[in-house]
Amino acid sequence: MHSTNYYNTFIEIAEDSPADRGEMPPQKGQKKTVANLQFEMLYEHPYRYTSDEVLFGVFAIRKEFEDGELNEQREHYFSKVQPCFRASPLTKRYGWGIHSNAEGKIAMYGVETEAYQKFLADESIPKVKAMRSKRK
Repeated sequence: MHSTNYYNTFIEIAEDSPADRGEMPPQKGQKKTVANLQFEMLYEHPYRYTSDEVLFGVFAIRKEFEDGELNEQREHYFSKVQPCFRASPLTKRYGWGIHSNAEGKIAMYGVETEAYQKFLADESIPKVKAMRSKRK
C-alpha cells in the first residue's frame, strides 16, 4: 500500500500560484470539483483527516461508491502511487498551504495568514513546495 501522508511537514503554495491569499475554489456547474470537495473537508475539519483520507474520500465521492465497497476500492486506490497534496489545486492554484502534524492529520492555511508565515519561519518543520502548474 502506498501513502500520500506527510508528518510534521508544511506544503507551501506553488511558485507559480496566481493566488495572493487563500481562496475558496469556485464551483463549476452542478458537480463539485476536486478542489471544492478538498476545501470543504479541510475548512470544516482542520486536523481531523490525513492526506490519504481526504484524497480517497474525494475520489470515493466523485465515483459514487457504495459503503460496502469502500474498503476494497481504498485498497485498490492505494495499490498504485497517487499524487499527494503537492499536486492539489488548493496548493497549486488557490493559495492554501497544507500543514501535516505529528499524526499525519492535515489543515490548510491561506498564504496571507500569520500562521502560514509562522510555518515558513519555523526551522524545525520541513517544507516542500507544491508542484508548479507550468514548466519553467
